[in-house]
Amino acid sequence: MKVVVGSPGTVGGLLLRTGQCLFAASSIAFMVSASGFSSYTAFCYLVASMGLQTLWSLGLGCLDSYALRMKRNLHNPVLVSLFVVGDWVTATLSLAAACSSAGVTLLFSKDVGFCSLYPLLSCRKYEISIALAFITWLLIAVSSLFMFWLLASV
Repeated sequence: MKVVVGSPGTVGGLLLRTGQCLFAASSIAFMVSASGFSSYTAFCYLVASMGLQTLWSLGLGCLDSYALRMKRNLHNPVLVSLFVVGDWVTATLSLAAACSSAGVTLLFSKDVGFCSLYPLLSCRKYEISIALAFITWLLIAVSSLFMFWLLASV
């Protein structure tokens, strides 16, 4: 297999996983710090999706750091196909959660005027959390593209 920039066991792969984990955890932190987020299913779905993404990225980041430290090659076709499937599943869940939460926030701020009526709703924190979720999804998309590219080079 070729060595692709963000492939597992490389510094680029570790940086991608670290970024995914940090942005997902930040998205969770902003959403949980907003008052009343648990009243809306889309926001709970965002927290659950970002939680899964945090765990997935943390686990693969630990595997990357182990491979870098021990100078191991993680380019086994079975292992890479597991990474591809995991990245695609988490990418799909993260995009769906970010889009549904963005739709609810847009409904609150523009259509219903909920944010202007109830300033304690913390619409700004919702928006920041969703922006961080989209950045997380972008990093996952890049990572899954690299994994798919690596799998195709077998």
